[in-house]
Amino acid sequence: METKYITLTKENIATEHICCAFSDKKCKESYELKKEWLRKEFDNGYVFRRLDERAKVFIEYVPAEKAWVPVDAPGYLMINCFWVSGQYKGCGHGKALLQSAIDDARAQGKAGLVTVAGTSKFHFMSDTKWLLRQGFQTVEKLPDGFSLLALKIDSEAPDPSFRASVRSGECEEKNGAVVYYTNRCPFTEFHVRGTLAEMAERKGIPLKIIKLETMEQAQDAPTPATLFTLFYNGKFVTTDVSVCMEKRFEKIVGI
Repeated sequence: METKYITLTKENIATEHICCAFSDKKCKESYELKKEWLRKEFDNGYVFRRLDERAKVFIEYVPAEKAWVPVDAPGYLMINCFWVSGQYKGCGHGKALLQSAIDDARAQGKAGLVTVAGTSKFHFMSDTKWLLRQGFQTVEKLPDGFSLLALKIDSEAPDPSFRASVRSGECEEKNGAVVYYTNRCPFTEFHVRGTLAEMAERKGIPLKIIKLETMEQAQDAPTPATLFTLFYNGKFVTTDVSVCMEKRFEKIVGI
């Protein structure tokens, strides 16, 4: 049977799932906020393509100029979330979804594809080693562990680059926990505003929550992981949303 992939649109998003958190009842509001975010971003050329199954098998990308990421990459497509999970791994879905993005880039006359990943694997970010095997190259690394990867279609195109706002690996607030997040993820609203805020209050940890509400704010953020990033005492800590839970927070932050 032929594998079928679905591209979401304003017309079908109300009835189609968006992979993550579709069975997580406590994140229902966050899930709907992600759908609302997608509806707006479709006007910017945003693509959400997934396997036609009740599964977490999907790719998201957008013209880099419109990406909610502090990267300069004119003429590229920016891959955001790209995930193949569980029993669907090793079945060719990752290569098929990536090829669909490459085909889109060629059709649009783009210079290539670009994405932010961990230099070593970061939570909620693409698998760097796998992308490098598919022909991506590392064009820039940051001291806090982020890499910028590019797959060029036009070999003469300039390399993408991180914006100056992310180069220090720190945020302005140096006291306690600081979280930057967007509704690009259907888990963040619930866990940041609920789980993390409640835990910080119980433990007396200073907490500042910064929700990036616009593309411009995201492009000027101090982290390349605008989906979710935790800083502690000004230093980058993690992109792992599970840090919002008390035991994970204590382990990851080391308090």
